[in-house]
Amino acid sequence: MTGLAILISSCKKNDYQQILHNPELYSSTVHELNSVVMGNNFTPVVASRNYAYATVAGYEAIAAGYPKQYQSLAGQLNDFKGVPAAPKGKTVDFEYAAILAFCEVGQAVTFPEGSMKYYIDSLNTLALDHGMPEDVLANTQAYAKGVAGAVIKWSKGDNYLRTRSASKFTVTSEDGRWIPTPPMYAQAVEPHWMEVRPMVLDSASQYRVPPPPKFDVKNKTSKYYQEVMYIKNTVENLTPEQKHIADFWDDNPGKMNVSGHVQFITKKFSPPGHWMSITGIAAKKVHADFGTTVCAFAKTAIALFDSFIQCWDAKYHYNTMRPETAINKYLDINWRPYLQTPPFPEYTCGHSTVSSSAAEALTSVFGDHVAYTDTSELEFGIESRSFSSFRAAALENNWARFYGGIHFHNSCQVAHYYGKKVGELVSNKLIMKKSASKL
Repeated sequence: MTGLAILISSCKKNDYQQILHNPELYSSTVHELNSVVMGNNFTPVVASRNYAYATVAGYEAIAAGYPKQYQSLAGQLNDFKGVPAAPKGKTVDFEYAAILAFCEVGQAVTFPEGSMKYYIDSLNTLALDHGMPEDVLANTQAYAKGVAGAVIKWSKGDNYLRTRSASKFTVTSEDGRWIPTPPMYAQAVEPHWMEVRPMVLDSASQYRVPPPPKFDVKNKTSKYYQEVMYIKNTVENLTPEQKHIADFWDDNPGKMNVSGHVQFITKKFSPPGHWMSITGIAAKKVHADFGTTVCAFAKTAIALFDSFIQCWDAKYHYNTMRPETAINKYLDINWRPYLQTPPFPEYTCGHSTVSSSAAEALTSVFGDHVAYTDTSELEFGIESRSFSSFRAAALENNWARFYGGIHFHNSCQVAHYYGKKVGELVSNKLIMKKSASKL
């Protein structure tokens, strides 16, 4: 039985606030969306959109309920005008409104409406069973729907729907350019994602990265050749620890497994889902209250969302070949990376970008010395890893993509640097908790 389940079972009939105002319930609700995202096999970039809008809705409910403590993100996020004011003369449970608004937006932004209906119904039953007055529940549900409606309306202006019908990516035979990789040979994922409106960045190209090393696999003195040989030799001699690091940060939401003539997909949390899980672990570790927990999820999700947009701008601007393709074509046709290569251009590394961005957001909320054990991967059969800080975790992730054989070392380094810049921008620009301008 989980700690939250024990708490619920020990509550009295009229102690609904003890349950609904527990920050672990909010973290559990984010995990519920995580599972729904994973079940639908969404790409990491699309997943980040769900988390960003859902967590903004949750945060806005808290900001409306506690205006002396929290600052609305209206006017701080691009084109966001805010949510309805709290109703006067009616009692609203704002913590529960935050949970409901999160669920409403989380299931509506991408999914068919109703994807979290069973979970929402179970929460409403829980509230009533533990003494929430029916009028308070009705008021809270109505306000949560108002908040969710405003955020969903805002989401519809971010160009996401238009990119669903945009032209597909054109693969060329030019040396050094990206082509589909085995075993799926899938088409390039989200080639128009840089056209989606960011939340804090001025534009996708605000932090345009420098060009990668010039493609030159024949000249043994070239930077590119050295990068190719570095990853080739490293992957061929991985230690058990390096393999664990690569597996722990793999976060492939849809790995294609091939065994003879049998093919099947295995699912895990995507990179943003992994960092949503880390946020919940960190909030529990530092005993964060409900408002701070909601704030941490929102800031981290916004950083993830914007850093994906920044990275995808780089990926499709430079359109570079994956290590697997370069090595197979020019050096060793039988070489394989340790991890499965994702279906989009190599430079820069998406996971390195968003991890360093998320680490900055979390550091701005909880501080730079939060040691924690990341248990996110246990449900996928991967042993946990411990870190001295969020930034230390992001640095390890940086190596993980290289150990996996799916990103050149230079790409990871550049990605880490620019992802950090996006995270710093989000952390420094957003004013959330009024008593601390960087929260």
